[in-house]
Amino acid sequence: MLQAVKSANPERGDEPWVGRSIERVEDAALLSGRGRFIDDLGVAPGTLHATILRSPHAHADILSIDAEAARRLPGVAAVLTGSDVKAVTTSLVVGVKAPVECWPIAMDRVRYVGEPVAVVVGTDRARAEDAAELINVEYRPRNAVVDPLGAITPGAPVLHDGFPGNLASDRAFRYGDPETAFADAPHRFSIDIRYPRNSCTPIETYGVVASHDAGEDAYEVLANFQGPFSIHTVIARALKVPGNRLRLRTPPDSGGSFGVKQGVFPYIVLIAAAARVTGKPVKWIEDRLEHLTASVSATNRATTLSAAVSADGRILALDWDQVEDCGAHLRAPEPATLYRMHGNLTGAYDIGHVKVRNRVVVTNKTPTGLNRGFGGPQVYFALERLLQRIALGLGLDPLDVIKRNLIGAGAFPFRTATGAVLDSGNYQEAVARAVEQGRLAELKAKRDAARAQGRLYGIGFTAVVEPSVSNMGYITTVLTAAERRRAGPKNGAQATATVGLDPVGSVTVHVASVPQGQGHRTVLSQVVADVFGLQPRDIRVNTEIDTAKDAWSIASGNYASRFAAAVAGTAKLAAERVAGRLARIAASQLNVDAGDIVFAKGFVASKHNPENRIAFSRVAALSHWSPGSLPDDAGQTIRETVFWTPPELTPPDDEDRINSSLCHGFIFDFCGVEIDPVTLETRIDRYVTMHDCGTILHPGMVNGQIRGGFTQALGAALFEEYAYAEDGSFLTGTLADYLLPTTTEVPEPEIFHMETPSPFTPLGAKGVGEGNCMSTPVCLANAVADALGVADITLPLVPARLAEIVRGAEPPPPAGGTTAAPVRKGDRRLSGEGQATVKGAPEQVWAMLLDPATLQSVIPGCQSVDKITDTHFRADVTLGIGPVTGRYRADVELFDLDPPRAVTLRGGATGALGFGSAEGRITLTPDGNGGTKLSYSYDAAIGGKVASIGGRLLDGATRVIIGQFFTALARKAGGGGAAGGGFSLFALLAKLAGLFGGRR
Repeated sequence: MLQAVKSANPERGDEPWVGRSIERVEDAALLSGRGRFIDDLGVAPGTLHATILRSPHAHADILSIDAEAARRLPGVAAVLTGSDVKAVTTSLVVGVKAPVECWPIAMDRVRYVGEPVAVVVGTDRARAEDAAELINVEYRPRNAVVDPLGAITPGAPVLHDGFPGNLASDRAFRYGDPETAFADAPHRFSIDIRYPRNSCTPIETYGVVASHDAGEDAYEVLANFQGPFSIHTVIARALKVPGNRLRLRTPPDSGGSFGVKQGVFPYIVLIAAAARVTGKPVKWIEDRLEHLTASVSATNRATTLSAAVSADGRILALDWDQVEDCGAHLRAPEPATLYRMHGNLTGAYDIGHVKVRNRVVVTNKTPTGLNRGFGGPQVYFALERLLQRIALGLGLDPLDVIKRNLIGAGAFPFRTATGAVLDSGNYQEAVARAVEQGRLAELKAKRDAARAQGRLYGIGFTAVVEPSVSNMGYITTVLTAAERRRAGPKNGAQATATVGLDPVGSVTVHVASVPQGQGHRTVLSQVVADVFGLQPRDIRVNTEIDTAKDAWSIASGNYASRFAAAVAGTAKLAAERVAGRLARIAASQLNVDAGDIVFAKGFVASKHNPENRIAFSRVAALSHWSPGSLPDDAGQTIRETVFWTPPELTPPDDEDRINSSLCHGFIFDFCGVEIDPVTLETRIDRYVTMHDCGTILHPGMVNGQIRGGFTQALGAALFEEYAYAEDGSFLTGTLADYLLPTTTEVPEPEIFHMETPSPFTPLGAKGVGEGNCMSTPVCLANAVADALGVADITLPLVPARLAEIVRGAEPPPPAGGTTAAPVRKGDRRLSGEGQATVKGAPEQVWAMLLDPATLQSVIPGCQSVDKITDTHFRADVTLGIGPVTGRYRADVELFDLDPPRAVTLRGGATGALGFGSAEGRITLTPDGNGGTKLSYSYDAAIGGKVASIGGRLLDGATRVIIGQFFTALARKAGGGGAAGGGFSLFALLAKLAGLFGGRR
C-alpha cells in the first residue's frame, strides 16, 4: 500500500489549485484561431473526398440505382451503393436481440429522409458532388409512420420484419408493492406527456478520414468521435476485422459535441468501406444540412405517468408507461436513452413503490443516440409536471409538494426503489438556500402584482437528481435476468489515466477522454499539480486518443458527465502512485522517513525541516538516469497508468434493480416568466438554479457548464423541435426552421452552489454538465402553465402553440379560391394564381408552350426537354437558391386541351433529396393589343427535404422562378413583359425539388 503524500501549493502556501478558477490552458489557441480540428489537419497525398447521396423519402423501396453517368465523370474514383458496402462489411450491432440488420447505407429500402443511398468518391468534394447529381435512383414510396404510438397500432406500416408491429422491446418491471399502494391511496393523479425530438447543434459537424492497409487488412481512422469507445468493437465487427486491426484516432480539438458525435460511427464504417474499395484514403466532412437532417437526434417519448398520493401530497407509488421512439434503426447503444435513467425514475423523492412498462419502437425518422441530458429531460418532464398537477389537484403550493417528498438529509447513501445508490446530498438545505438567496418571496410578490394588473405571470419549480458516470451494465436491464445470466455480467465505468515523467523531470498526463470544449487540460493540470507540489503550467496534458498506442478501455470516452468524477479522479490516483514512489526515492536521499516527505514549491522536502530538500525535477528524472540507484522498494517512476472502476457499479440484480450511475448531484430550479398577451412570447424574468455537484474543481468552468446546459435547455423549451410531416418529410432541415437561441434570447441565470462531496469518487466530484438540460425545460413549462392557468403544456413553448391554448385552434380559411388537387397527407402545400402579358397572339404562345426546343430555352436551368408524345414531356433541370442546388427530373402531361385557349398541366419532379407534384391551369386570351394575356392557377405538394425549407422562402422562390420563366418566354415571343409573374409547371416542380438537394 502506497503511503499518502502531502502536497502544498507553490504560490499560496497550502492552498490547492483544485477549486480555483485559473486561466484555461486551451483558450490561447482557440481564441487566436490556432485550434486543430479535423478539417484543419493535413491528409496524405492522393486522399480522395466523399459525398453522400441521401434519400428524399421517409419510406420507399429502391427499385434501381443508375450510377453509370456518375462513374464516367472525370475525377470520380468510385460510386458505392448498398451492394458494394455489403460486400466488404457486415451489419452494425442492433441494440436488442432480434433478427434485424442495421447497415450504414440503405440496401433495398430507405427508412428515413436523409438515409445514405450512395457514396461518391472523387478527387475533390466538388467533383464528387457533381457526380452525385448524375445518379438516378428510382423509388417506390411506401406509407410512413412517424408517431411512436401510431407505430404500434394494428395496420401501421412495418419498418423491419424482425420487429413485428414496429416493437423492438417490451419490458415490464415491478418494485415494492405498487398495486396495493394505488389501491389504498386516497388520490390518484395521471399525466400524459409527448416529449418532442430535438438535438444538439455543435459548431463542428462530423468528420472522418479513413484508410485501409490491404497487406494487413487493417484500418486507420481519424474521426471526431467522442466515445463511448465500446463502439470501437461495433465498428471493428462491422468492418470484419479484429479490434487490433482498427486504429481509431481523434483530433486535438473538437468543435463541440454534447453527445451527438458518438453518432459518427456509422459513417466511420461507410467511409472506411470506401477507402477499402478505392485503395486510397478517403475524407468526408458533413455539412450543416446533412447534420440537421440525418445526424443523431434525441429520442422522442410518449409517457403516461400515474401517482398514488396521500391526502397531504406525499407520493406513495408511481406507474410509468414509456414508449420510446428510436427512429428507423436501433443503433448501439440504443435503447440506452430509455434505460440510463432507470435507477432514477423516482427522482429526488422518497418513493418506495414503482411499476414500469418500457416499450421501444421504430419509426420513419432519423436514428437516435447520445444527446446532452441523455434520457433525463424525458423522465423529469413527466415527473415534475406530475408534481405540479398533484399540487393543483390538492390545492397545495407546488414547492411544498416538492419538499414533502424529498429524500431525507440523513438517508444518504440512499437506495431508490429501482436500484440507484444516491451517494450524498442534503436536498432540504439546497432548497432552503436557493429560496433565500434567489429571493423567492420577492418573486412571488412580483407575480401577485402582475396578476393584479391582468398580466400573465407564472412561477415554476423543479427538483432533479443529476446522474453521472454511467454504469456500463445499465443497458442490460433491457434483457431479462435469465438473458443476462446467459450473456455474462456487464458493469462498471472504467476510467484510464497515465502520468509520465521524462528525463528532465517534466510531467505529462494522458487520459482516455475526448473533450469538446470542457477544459480537460486545465483541470487535469490543477489536479496533478496539487499532487506534485508544482504549478499547473508545469504539467503537460494530452487528451487525444490513439487506440493503437494509448491506454484505453471499452468505457473510455467523454460522455455521461464522467470527466470530473471518474477521469480527473483517476489522474489523481495515478499521480499519487508516482508521488508515493518519488517520496521513497527522496526519503533515501534526504535520510528521512517516507512519511516525512512533502511536495511543495517545486521541491521534495522534509515537512519537519523544509531546508532539507531536493528539486522535484531531479528526483523525477532519476528513473531515467540512474535506475540502479533507486531504493529496492521504490519501483520505476517513468510512467504509471491507472485503470479505475468503482465497486458501487454492479450488474442489474435478479429483481432488475440497477445502480445506473455512480454519482448523483442535485439541482433545484425556480423561475418567473411573463407571457406577452399579444404575441404569446415567453420572457424569462428571473431564473435561479442551485447545484450540488460535490467537490467543485474549477468554479469558472462549472458555471460555464451550467450556462451552456441552461442555454441548450432554453432552446429545447422555447425554440427547438425536429418536426416531421405525417409522410416522414423532415420539416426543420435548415437553421431558418430549426431555431436556436442566441445571446439575445438567453438571460443570465442566477447560479448558486453547495458542496456535499461524493464518498465514491477520488476527488469527491460529481457531474454537472447535463443537469440543466434535465431541469430547465420542465421548470419553464411549469412556469408557463402557472402563468396561463392550464393543466397541460407541450414543448416547445412557441407562441403559435401557446396561442392555441389561449385562443383556441386557428379557424379554417374562408371558402372560395382555387380548387386544390388532392395531395398526400403530410405534404407541404403551395398554391398561387395570377396573370402575365406576352407579345404574340394566343396561337403563337400556344405553339411555344408545346415546343420542346422553346421550353428548353426558357425554363431556367433546363438541360434538356424530351417530347414523349404530343402531350407528355420530360425535362432535366438544375436549379437552386443560395447553397441549395441540384439536378432534378420533371415529368409533365397535358390534358383538358382547348387550343389555343386553355390547358391543364399535371406532373411531378424528383431530385437528389426532394420530390414534388403539382397541377396548374393556364388560359390564354387576346389582350386587344396584339398580345396574349395568360391567367394561371396552380396547387403544388412537396415532400422530402424540400419540405424543410421555410414556407415564406418557398413561396418567394416560386414567384422568382415563375418570373424568370415568363421573362424568358416574353423575350422569346419578341419582347414585352410579364405582369404579375407567370407560370411554368416544369420550372415550378424543378425549383421545388431543387430547394431540397444539391450541394450537400
